[in-house]
Order: sequence, then structure tokens, then C-alpha cells
Amino acid sequence: MSAASDMDRLRSVLEAAESLLAAREDQMLTTDEWDALEHAVAACREPPPDERTETFRVDEGGSLVRSVVPKRGEPYEHRCDKDVFEAVAYAIDEADGTFVLEDLRRATDAPWTQAAVAFAFLKERGVVVPQHGRTHAAAGKVAFEDAMTEYHALREKGPADEAFGYE
Repeated sequence: MSAASDMDRLRSVLEAAESLLAAREDQMLTTDEWDALEHAVAACREPPPDERTETFRVDEGGSLVRSVVPKRGEPYEHRCDKDVFEAVAYAIDEADGTFVLEDLRRATDAPWTQAAVAFAFLKERGVVVPQHGRTHAAAGKVAFEDAMTEYHALREKGPADEAFGYE
């Protein structure tokens, strides 16, 4: 794991903790603040990319599934409903330039885990590209169309093709 990646994770936890403390002082705990803290803690617990194998598939119900097998620990899966995936893709088109995952989640009012699955898939497929730190931007002018092309390509590929290494 790189030092920059460690710092990004620590900054995320610190920002969420500061927001939570400020809300606690004002006796105003909001769902967004709890969600931000939950997301930051989950991001810190996730193994870095070089210490895991990550794959995507579309299940029989149309959900995008992210499967992670860490070098150490237990494998896990997270899902993103198709309508949430579409909402995240629209939010990228609506973003004014650059964005972070939190911006997409807030714009779609999607659960953190589902927004994170969609975002990870779109990064892996090159629909969104890193800009600086945690900031990203759409790789092209029509992120929604690019996202749906990648989603349907994955759906049509199917798990059998993946198992045999067909492209």
C-alpha cells in the first residue's frame, strides 16, 4: 500500500470523525454524518488493491456484484441494484467536472455500499479516471452511455465465459 493511499484513508476517517464530533457538540447527528463515518471506516478495512483479487459479474436479477478475495481474510461480495448503478452513472454526467464517491452517493441518495460497487466497476472499466487524490472525472463526454455499455457487455459475457477465459 502506498503512503498516499494510507494518507487518503486516514484523511477520510479524520474528516468523518470531525463531522461527527461537530454534530455531537450541536446535538445534531444526521444520517449523512453516520453514513460518512461508516463509509470511511469500511474503506480503511478494505484490503488495498495489490492485496486482493476483485471481479465483477451481473447476477440473474440484474444486480452488479463485486467479489473480493483478499490475500488474507475471508472473501466477500457486495451488490449494486441496476437502478442504483444507472443513477450513479447519471450523477457522473451531471457532476460539474470532478467528483468523489461521496458526491455520487449524495446525488443519488444510494446506500454507500451500492454506490461504492458502481464506482469501483466504473473505475475498473475506465469510465471514470483519477484526477488527484480521491477526485475523479468522467473519461468521456457520455458517462451514462459508457457505463451502460460496460454493464451490458459484462452481463452478456456471463460467468461461464469468464470461467473459460473467453473475451
